[in-house]
Amino acid sequence: MCQKIRMENVAIVLHDTRIPENIGAAARAAANMGVGQLIVSAPRHLDMERVLKVATHSASGLVKAMKVCSTLPEALGAFNWIVGTTARLGGTRRVNSSPADLAAKLIPISSENRVAVLFGPEDRGLTNEDLQLCHELVNIPTAGFSSLNLAQAVMVMCYEL
Repeated sequence: MCQKIRMENVAIVLHDTRIPENIGAAARAAANMGVGQLIVSAPRHLDMERVLKVATHSASGLVKAMKVCSTLPEALGAFNWIVGTTARLGGTRRVNSSPADLAAKLIPISSENRVAVLFGPEDRGLTNEDLQLCHELVNIPTAGFSSLNLAQAVMVMCYEL
């Protein structure tokens, strides 16, 4: 029997988002892939009407149940394993996994642990300080231009999970 990630133990955490529509689009991507929890940390502008418009009816339940936290440590406090996403490589950013490798690694971890997949702000991503809160870093490989739309990055990660 093929083991799977326990998606009920996985949450998407969006930190320091600037555009409400990106929250809605990320929620839609997460809901389509079976992620059951969305957490928003320190959003710059949280206009629920704009979030829900892009999330559409299919992800409205996820948005309405979304937890909003004022700080990143508060948002991550309930998780046993935190994965940070980053487009920038090198230096102090030691990326340990590709999305597919991460998915395989999370199968046993998610069986008894709560897992957060953390995404940073649209314009610059997670800071080195943010990434220090993570147990592992993951990078979505691209062909030259490494900047993905937030919802696209959420979709790729959730698909692999």
